[in-house]
Amino acid sequence: MTSTQQRAALQRQIWQIANDVRGAVDGWDFKQYVLGALFYRFISENFADYVNADDESIDYATFDNSNIPPTFIDDAVKTKGYFIYPTQLFVNVVANANTNESLNTDLAKIFSDIEASANGYPSERDIKGLFADFDTTSNRLGNTVKEKNARLAAVLNGVAELDFGGFDASHIDLFGDAYEFLISNYAANAGKSGGEFFTPQHVSKLIAQLAMHKQTSVNKIYDPACGSGSLLLQAKKHFDQHLIEDGFFGQEINHTTYNLARMNMFLHNVNYDKFNIQLGNTLEEPHFADDRPFDAIVSNPPYSVKWIGSDDPTLINDERFAPAGVLAPKSKADFAFVLHALSYLSSKGRAAIVCFPGIFYRGGAEQKIRQYLVDNNYVEAVISLAPNLFFGTTIAVNILVLAKNKKDTTTQFIDASGLFKKETNNNVLLDSHIEQIMAVFDSKENVDHFAKSVPLEQVAANDYNLSVSSYIEAKDTREVVDIAQLNAELKTTVARIDQLRKDIDAIVAEIEGEELEA
Repeated sequence: MTSTQQRAALQRQIWQIANDVRGAVDGWDFKQYVLGALFYRFISENFADYVNADDESIDYATFDNSNIPPTFIDDAVKTKGYFIYPTQLFVNVVANANTNESLNTDLAKIFSDIEASANGYPSERDIKGLFADFDTTSNRLGNTVKEKNARLAAVLNGVAELDFGGFDASHIDLFGDAYEFLISNYAANAGKSGGEFFTPQHVSKLIAQLAMHKQTSVNKIYDPACGSGSLLLQAKKHFDQHLIEDGFFGQEINHTTYNLARMNMFLHNVNYDKFNIQLGNTLEEPHFADDRPFDAIVSNPPYSVKWIGSDDPTLINDERFAPAGVLAPKSKADFAFVLHALSYLSSKGRAAIVCFPGIFYRGGAEQKIRQYLVDNNYVEAVISLAPNLFFGTTIAVNILVLAKNKKDTTTQFIDASGLFKKETNNNVLLDSHIEQIMAVFDSKENVDHFAKSVPLEQVAANDYNLSVSSYIEAKDTREVVDIAQLNAELKTTVARIDQLRKDIDAIVAEIEGEELEA
């Protein structure tokens, strides 16, 4: 079986498990248990692999808890970020899951111990609360302890059945792919809220390539509204890890999604010392000010959400927003996220941000912010995408590409609205579509109906409108009509009709004459 076939088989199996074990529980509510069980299995096998160190004579799962020396625990936490006792490993818990009458409380204790193992260590912040949403006492699992244990055992057994092979590089990739597949499916079935925490992989791939284009190395990559971390991890998939020197940084406002992002990092084998995901409101309580600047920024922030804006008079003096001289409207925070990202961007870096199209042509404060961005030559490109590419919305969004090291004062506009493949529920970008976009983004060539580089003066004269349709003429797909040929055909048709009428009149006259003679 090829790796592609193996992935597809695993994905079908894990989604079937996710649906089978949840019973009457809503899939959205139940996602934490399936995702949490997959994460628990991964960190267990990852830790056991670390202890076994490729020595076939060592099997950490068979060790006696009491024989583990404190110095070993200390070294393990410093290296891996956490510690798991042999009896707490996924493989040992699942072996007795069906008959363990205290499974729910045992799991709660194991998860608590794993998190507590990092207390006082550099990894404490990265491990704390990881299992907070894996509530083994929740009534979602059943009304009685017996029902709760039965469903927990079903989840653990289902995840245990997944065949990832030996714990090597491809094995780790399969774990990460399975996790992303689950998140993607939950997002696709979650309605509007799905788009708030997951950017589809095909779009993430384009955004990551735009942000890291021609950068042979970046100091670190940042997402100010990171959701489940999918955009950050696309950068890892697209580039060798050594090119991202100091790791992955992100902030997320939703607590559950914040936990998903941290799990996602571990599941893609990003060690605790190579990522920093923080919880909080990016616009009002930003983290990482001391970690600036970032060579690559990727983001798909929420579209047109409300924010405190001018209700907080101190924000106009905030170094992120002050240069523009105006705050984004309280009812539409889009440009607040854009200005935040710009202030965190390095002089050699690039930011690629998914934006609601309205911000590129509306007046008022948004027009003034566009003027600031254009006059200071920060806008490298605006790319319009096809509709229905994202979960939870059918709108055709844009990607804004910002840079502080542009070689000229033109802004590139790319109309990629025609590049998509239609699938059952959503449109998708194929690799060939991404290649087309990246090729013209790199060359900056003008291509009829597709791409155009526009001088700053022309954008300014157009009231700083950055809407792609203002600069790229849509291709006329109407059928070309040859008027001369059409007139000739009409003339022939009219003559034919006249002849038919004469023939019919003659036949009628002949019939009437025969009736009179009779």
